[in-house]
Amino acid sequence: MAKKYTEDQVALASLHNVRIPPRKARFVVDLIRGKKVRDAFGILRHVNRPSAAPQVERLLKAAVAGVDKAAHPNPDVLLVGRAWVDGGPMLKRWRPRAMGRAASIRKRMCHVTLVLTAS
Repeated sequence: MAKKYTEDQVALASLHNVRIPPRKARFVVDLIRGKKVRDAFGILRHVNRPSAAPQVERLLKAAVAGVDKAAHPNPDVLLVGRAWVDGGPMLKRWRPRAMGRAASIRKRMCHVTLVLTAS
């Protein structure tokens, strides 16, 4: 199925079921939203979030690779227009507690979506 773009969208990329809690991924995505692609790569290389930053950087590379080179030959004019993180499924685990009880552990996942626009 072909992706449908609006007139300002250049590329769209998404990651599903990433083993990162949405709260941690949103912190990283909020840093790059509205930035130029080159600046976003610099931010992602230096942000201190070792679980989320490499995944979002990989997604940004995929979005840049999906740009039509004939229409937009210069990647320096691209912006991270829209970027959002949605909650995904949870892995439910149990941790033993005192006196034979159990406590639930929710290992959260998320879906990350980036939309590149031309400036």
